Amino acid sequence: MGETLSEKIISHAANKTARVRDLVVVDVGTVMAHDSTGPAAIKVMKNELKTERVVAPERVALFVDHVAPPANVASAEAQKTLRAFAAEQGIEHFYDWGAGICHQLLIQERLVRPGEIVVGADSHTTTAGAIGAFGTGMGSTDTAMVFATGQTWLKVPETLRIQVHGQFTDRMVTAKDLALKVAQTLGVDGATYMTVEYHGVGWMSISQRMTLCNMTTEVGAKAGLVPPDAVVRAGGFAVPAWLTVDGDAVYARTVDVDAEALVPQVAMPNEVDNVSDVAGVGEVPVDVVFLGTCTNGRLDDLRAAAGILRGKHIHPRVRMIVVPASRQVLQQAVSEGVLSDLLAAGATLGTPGCGPCIGRHLGVLGAGEVCVSTANRNFSGRMGSPQARVYLASPETAAASALAGLITDPRGV
Repeated sequence: MGETLSEKIISHAANKTARVRDLVVVDVGTVMAHDSTGPAAIKVMKNELKTERVVAPERVALFVDHVAPPANVASAEAQKTLRAFAAEQGIEHFYDWGAGICHQLLIQERLVRPGEIVVGADSHTTTAGAIGAFGTGMGSTDTAMVFATGQTWLKVPETLRIQVHGQFTDRMVTAKDLALKVAQTLGVDGATYMTVEYHGVGWMSISQRMTLCNMTTEVGAKAGLVPPDAVVRAGGFAVPAWLTVDGDAVYARTVDVDAEALVPQVAMPNEVDNVSDVAGVGEVPVDVVFLGTCTNGRLDDLRAAAGILRGKHIHPRVRMIVVPASRQVLQQAVSEGVLSDLLAAGATLGTPGCGPCIGRHLGVLGAGEVCVSTANRNFSGRMGSPQARVYLASPETAAASALAGLITDPRGV
């Protein structure tokens, strides 16, 4: 009987055969934390585990991205703690404010590798599955244990296969729309402690795959994976010969999705699975448009929005903020003229990082305000006031909505 990708990766890291529901101890290839979670992990490692040194500093990555630059004294102190720890421990993979979002940088800077276990003190560590790594989020206590030992324990998850048929037939339909359609189909707990494995997406870029794997967290998944292929190799990643799809692998469930029939989607307040065709939402006035995050803040996302906004101006009621996922993305957007197009259209630029995604700075929403966001969560209070409403959409839908001042299907722009 064949193995799923999760079984193969976990078996390799455990140095023994591991099947669904087995409990195993695995070697961790990369462990990461950021300014919101890292200080707590450091405290646990030193005060509770009584460990003064990380076991493998070369496998640790630390990021200042969630409230960067800091918005208050508490944030500033947390970031000081992270800087001091990186220097004390000799951690070379330290990225201070302005470098970008942890999930973006893990792949952009080649800090993760296909076939390894990636543990992060952040739920969207699943993004690493875009290049064939088993990325999973853990709490600060478990992350501290990885700091101290280089290992963690896992229960091998079942795998839910998403079989994508065909390709998008309209350039305004994107991986974000596919991820939202999957969330609608599965529900927010439809893949709880499972791996969501996407098949039939070999035509997608690494950036698009990052969007898919990032959003698997929103259906309860332990990990999200896309089988690594020539696209991943072309991106500079070495794919192990053993990391292949077995034709006789056993999946808990297979869900078929027709990419050719897909149209632009939007997740309405206050759940990620509360999804509708954009065209069916009706006239919803928009106050804020947020383009960015680990889900959709990459160069192709900024290019797509700029293509819609070029030579035009956003609606006078709308405030639009663009926060690139990394400094490299920002630099490329500047060199290509993409940023000029966005700014000329009336957008405002934020420091590369998480920006207003978690409602702590750079655009907190007030009561009654409506935001179209390219992020991954729209929970009540996620971006500020619990009385604000957040709609999740693609960069194309976000840009079209910024122009019209209403939630708008980008196919009509």
